[in-house]
Amino acid sequence: MAGPLQGLKVLEMAGIGPAPFCAMLLADMGAEVIRVDRLIPGVLGPGGSMVDRGRKSIAIDPKKPGARNVLLKLVEDVDILIEGFRPGVMERLGLGPEQCLASNPRLIYGRMTGWGQDGPLALAAGHDINYIALTGALHSMGHADRAPTPPLHLVGDMGGGAMMLALGIVSALHETRQSGKGQVIDAAICDGTSLLTTMYHSFLASGKWQHEREANLLDGGAHFYGCYTCADGKFVSVGPVEPQFYHLMLELCGITDADFAEQWNRQQWPALRSKLEALFLTRSRDEWAQLLEGSDACVAPVLDFAEASRHRHHVARNNFIEVNGAPCPAPAPRFSRTPSQAGAVPRTGEHTISVLQGLGLGQGDIARLRAGGAIA
Repeated sequence: MAGPLQGLKVLEMAGIGPAPFCAMLLADMGAEVIRVDRLIPGVLGPGGSMVDRGRKSIAIDPKKPGARNVLLKLVEDVDILIEGFRPGVMERLGLGPEQCLASNPRLIYGRMTGWGQDGPLALAAGHDINYIALTGALHSMGHADRAPTPPLHLVGDMGGGAMMLALGIVSALHETRQSGKGQVIDAAICDGTSLLTTMYHSFLASGKWQHEREANLLDGGAHFYGCYTCADGKFVSVGPVEPQFYHLMLELCGITDADFAEQWNRQQWPALRSKLEALFLTRSRDEWAQLLEGSDACVAPVLDFAEASRHRHHVARNNFIEVNGAPCPAPAPRFSRTPSQAGAVPRTGEHTISVLQGLGLGQGDIARLRAGGAIA
């Protein structure tokens, strides 16, 4: 069997950011994903990115005659629709929730935006950095003596956006099996990122979190939770929070300084960090890794993307596959009976004719759509 979502059919309106990543997750899990790509000149366009893997690609211009009817016919044949446009765009195309649910009452209609379908900012443009800024997450990241450091768009777009939409979709599918009715999912990056900060709100409420950066346990304030520069200019990550792991790190590093005994004395954290900075500068990153990696000292080398794909742990677990001739993260998580797999990256419009034929359209219908500019 190929994936736990085998048998599900998804219609994805091509976009950028979290919506395509969500569709990739569903495709990895075995769902049949048909992506509606933007129409480009010629029969086939270039292939997409690694995130576009596992799809069937059709190139249709929804604004051209006959295209909307074709897309509504596709809606009748799928379980899920994913779109990531600003609020109102799908409605103006005649493909909003009202029209699509009328065609398919069991449809799960997944909407991915930055700010949500309503609210004062709903129609404003934005990107990951703006969405996470409004949640408090960005304020907590970076050094104390400068502006917050923008993280990769994993926090907002992927964590608060794509993963939340994927969870919403599988949750709605479960409910649909009981009710027989579809529904609309309003997945907003701002909402999802706020949810990801729940633990920090708990810390704040209990007096265990300060708003200043590098003043807390998990933001680089603690000397035993952060990254250190090594003799070769590379880095190690250090995170022995639990006392037994902390003491093991001290032992393996040969640290006998009595000041380190006061692990939780916040007043000592800056001075102890300075001492660790000097220590880690005495060996290269890989020398520290050879000494500490794999032990309960909770120390690991900081790898770049290329190094990560070659690390022995990832190699042993086949955590990277080859897509378009380059290393690419493999599907996750893993299933004992229904393993997921990554499909090929399609060329834009590669499956237009076969998908239309699968809907029952004949040569004459397809010719009329081509003549009207609805398909390439």
